[in-house]
Amino acid sequence: MNPMSYTTDRESGNYKGVRPRVRVSRMKRLVKGSITLAFVGVTIVLLCNFWVVYSTRSQVYFDMDSLPANEVGLVLGTSKSVKSGNENLFFRYRMEATARLWKVGKIKHIILSGNNDSEYYNEPSDMKKALLRMGIPEADMTLDYAGYRTFDSVVRCKQVFNQDKITIISQNFHNARALYIGNHQDIDAIAFAAQDIPGGYSFRTLIREYLARPLAVLDVYVVHPKPQMENIEIR
Repeated sequence: MNPMSYTTDRESGNYKGVRPRVRVSRMKRLVKGSITLAFVGVTIVLLCNFWVVYSTRSQVYFDMDSLPANEVGLVLGTSKSVKSGNENLFFRYRMEATARLWKVGKIKHIILSGNNDSEYYNEPSDMKKALLRMGIPEADMTLDYAGYRTFDSVVRCKQVFNQDKITIISQNFHNARALYIGNHQDIDAIAFAAQDIPGGYSFRTLIREYLARPLAVLDVYVVHPKPQMENIEIR
């Protein structure tokens, strides 16, 4: 018999040799619990991503010739440049795809929806300037200055601009989430996949989108956020 198990600490009244074993046991339970929670979390994220992509796969078009024509196209905003100051190819390819769709008659009017949270950052205005340079008339463009998130852009397209039959224009990875939101807003939507950037998406972009899709599911079924209803440009 180990005498240490019966040696007492007179001040605390605890048995020496027992407390370390209790701490180890608690630590093991904590580690197991953390691993279980992490596993459940990762599983939920993967399932949400699978469902968002799988449930919208038939609505995404890569070939312009097979894309059905719609009166209105919704272009999802992004920054015209990256943090280094270089051109953002996501922006460039979305604008090029939008211009081509308009010129071949696949869309007739364009809603440019993006973030406009300061006088120095205005995605809709930047998209408009780019499309004007590509020959798209200003009369065929409507600017949505309160598309702070993809959810806002899609919901506002129906609730503010009264459009429930649209063609969404963005990169393929982004279209699935926008379509999923639209499907739960009773919007008859299809999407055209703009050209992807050379070399594929960055790790940061993939992680952001993998986390954004579960949030979209949460918004649709639980949170039901209310987008801003005004359309005010910050100057």
